[in-house]
Amino acid sequence: MEKFGKSQPVRRVEDARFLTGRGRYVDDIAPEGAFFAYFLRSPVAHGEISGLDVEAAREAEGVRLVLTAADLEAAGIDISLPGVQMPNRDGSKGAAPQRPALAKGRVRHVGEPVVCVVAETLEQAKDAAELIELDIDELPAKLDYAPGGETIHPEAPDNMAYDFGVGDEAATEAAFKAAAKTVSLEIGDNRIIANSMEPRGAYAEWDGGRMHLCFGGQGVWGLKGVMSAAFKLDKDDVRVTNPDVGGGFGMKSFTYPEYFSVVQAARALGRPVRWMADRTEAMLSDNAGRDLVSLAEMAFDGNNRITAYRVLNKANMGAYNSQFGQAIQSMLFSRVLMGTYDVQTVWLNTQAFYTNTTQVDAYRGAGRPEAIYVLERLMDRAARELGVDPLELRRINFIAPDKFPYKSATGETYDVGEFARVMMKGAAKADWDGFEARRRADAAQGLLRGRGVSYYIESILGDPSEGARVEFHEDGTVSIFVGTQSNGQGHETVYAQFLADQTGIPAHLITVVQGDSDLIAQGGGTGGSRSVTTQTNATLATVSKMVEAFTPFLAEKMGVEPSEITFDEDGFRAPGSNLRPTMLEAAEMARADGRTELLKHEARATLPGRSYPNGVHITEVVVDPETGVSRVDRYTVVDDFGNLINPLLAEGQVHGGVVQGIGQALSEHVVFDEDGQLLTATFMDYAVPRAADVPMIDFTPEPVPSTANPMGMKGCGEAGTVGALAAVANAVQDALWVQGVRQVDMPLTPLKVWGLLQDGAVAAE
Repeated sequence: MEKFGKSQPVRRVEDARFLTGRGRYVDDIAPEGAFFAYFLRSPVAHGEISGLDVEAAREAEGVRLVLTAADLEAAGIDISLPGVQMPNRDGSKGAAPQRPALAKGRVRHVGEPVVCVVAETLEQAKDAAELIELDIDELPAKLDYAPGGETIHPEAPDNMAYDFGVGDEAATEAAFKAAAKTVSLEIGDNRIIANSMEPRGAYAEWDGGRMHLCFGGQGVWGLKGVMSAAFKLDKDDVRVTNPDVGGGFGMKSFTYPEYFSVVQAARALGRPVRWMADRTEAMLSDNAGRDLVSLAEMAFDGNNRITAYRVLNKANMGAYNSQFGQAIQSMLFSRVLMGTYDVQTVWLNTQAFYTNTTQVDAYRGAGRPEAIYVLERLMDRAARELGVDPLELRRINFIAPDKFPYKSATGETYDVGEFARVMMKGAAKADWDGFEARRRADAAQGLLRGRGVSYYIESILGDPSEGARVEFHEDGTVSIFVGTQSNGQGHETVYAQFLADQTGIPAHLITVVQGDSDLIAQGGGTGGSRSVTTQTNATLATVSKMVEAFTPFLAEKMGVEPSEITFDEDGFRAPGSNLRPTMLEAAEMARADGRTELLKHEARATLPGRSYPNGVHITEVVVDPETGVSRVDRYTVVDDFGNLINPLLAEGQVHGGVVQGIGQALSEHVVFDEDGQLLTATFMDYAVPRAADVPMIDFTPEPVPSTANPMGMKGCGEAGTVGALAAVANAVQDALWVQGVRQVDMPLTPLKVWGLLQDGAVAAE
């Protein structure tokens, strides 16, 4: 990384420590002598707490503290967790029931924390938890996302969290009545668990009146504000940090109840307290993803052009509002409701309901995978019912390149796009014309081959502003302080690479500093594919300030006017001067002259608009009708990510996203029994994809540079998942269609596919 050109596939520098066991995760760096926290969790999905006796646990060996909801209240802590409220169709706000840090009076899902036990060892804390007498008068568990059932929150009549609408309902209805043809499909989007490699964990320290909370997360500044308010502390007295984080996928973005108890325990005991979830505990308590069913309808004119589109979502919120939970299947779903198609008459209605299950919130893509899944499944069905080639149906309905910037029916301003070009390159890469020969060859072996297409678009989300600070050190190294947080994406590499590109500072001398609210005053964290776009925009602004600051200083040294000095990555120069100092040399000169103000530079920048990554996924699956096993045989992706800073990292993000999409489509699924007990609480029962389940993924960039930022780039972190779900499901549907199967829903497990084939054979008879 000493010297390279722009947009080079530089290998990740952080992998050396990650792959050799030298990563520094929460559980690796907890302070020596920290006590261990363990949570007694509700064993039932719904019920009134009729008795809670913790005295025996308090007297148990090694126990230092036992906390209940009453203890937190007695300490004066605001124990209600935050959650956004979406507007209802009638102008009111969605429900806002209190979500306590420890269950208060009632439990509402299996795994809800009830008591926190703190002891000298984890084993002692677990043993003491066994002594707690918890009596619960069970209530019926509500599991369906529909009105009615046992009331979970009095603030939510009929258990409805919100009733959201966007678009023009009347115009959409009129367009359907006038349509030459309509197509409809009910589509399920199954609940999944994020299952990050590193479970959630935290430790807390209390130094007099100052708090330090270290947790595995996706940014520190939101939780800093929540904790300062909850514990009634000045923000300067709260430090929040993220060390290395082993995967987040949106799930680690949020404020979770365990953090309050860990902090209060450290404050009460005057000693550090640590907590780390085990895998089953994580599956019980981590925010889940997806979990909705959609009725989607599309209207067409006589030339197969879409005239209107409407979707009715029924969504599961879980037991409480998670932080952004109400926004996922409403506002964020609506951002890409109409995808890449030139249609202005739309209507989306999302009705969300509380159930006695774990909360649902953002999971890789946060509303955009759900929206594109519905849209592209319906486009596949429409192509079949209209008798049109699936590529041709998409092509004639795409937004034309000359219509950009394009304001969508739901208010998004797409900056640029050449969707037909990207799609046709994907078709060529996938050997579209050779598919029928492959299908016939498989049929001769008694196998079913299917092909699926999905054209996606997503919008990057989150705060459009970000800051960067660059500091020059006496040993010749440089630090860049950033407001985002890597969860494994390779930020340490790409941020150093970009700063090196812009300044000529050798990348191996650059250290990326992140995840510490004491060192970085403000930041937007990581999520919504925002990180590299917003952070490099801030870095550009900081580099500009560096050049501006060094220019008058160097003008004196070079004996020229400041206006004569220019800078590129090779250094500063001016006509008539033999001096050509690099950025590092300029800093050394400033240090020698005592100009310490030139050794630190900081700027914030705001993106002028969001970027909209888009692309095509084309998948071929082979189904064995004897076993129902669906194997992904070929996978082709052509993505428009705009200009790529590091193509290797972008491709890695696509691979990871596609694998998570394949996992949901074919194997991952959360199952509760009729009492709300989680039946998929281990990896014996919850099937994440394995290496053998994933083919080699053919990734090709086809950039159309964004006009929404100076780099011309588009976020890529979630794109793989956004496109993968419909591509895989459509491929399985295609394989089964000839067998009489007209409806497939994720997860397409061997048992489900085998059963569908048996039902299809019976129907054909």
